Amino acid sequence: MKININSITEFLGWCTLINFGLLTLSTISIVLFRKFIIRTHSTLFGIKEKKLPKIYFKYLANFKLVVILLNLTPYIALKLMKMY
Repeated sequence: MKININSITEFLGWCTLINFGLLTLSTISIVLFRKFIIRTHSTLFGIKEKKLPKIYFKYLANFKLVVILLNLTPYIALKLMKMY
C-alpha cells in the first residue's frame, strides 16, 4: 500500500469516526448504568463514590479534546488542503 495524502485523510476520517463512536458509547454507558458503574469502580479502585462523577466528567472531556485535536483537526486540514 502506498502512503499518500488520500490514504492519510481516509485513515484520520476512520479514526475520528471510531473514536467519536467510543466517546458516545462511553457517555451513554455512564448515563444509563451510572449506579452500577460507580459501585464497580468504587470497589475496584477504592475511590469514594462521590468523587467518581467528577472523574467521569474529566475523562469524557479529555477524551473529546484528544479526539478533536489528534483526529478531527488534522482530518479537516487535509480535506482543506485537497480542496485547494
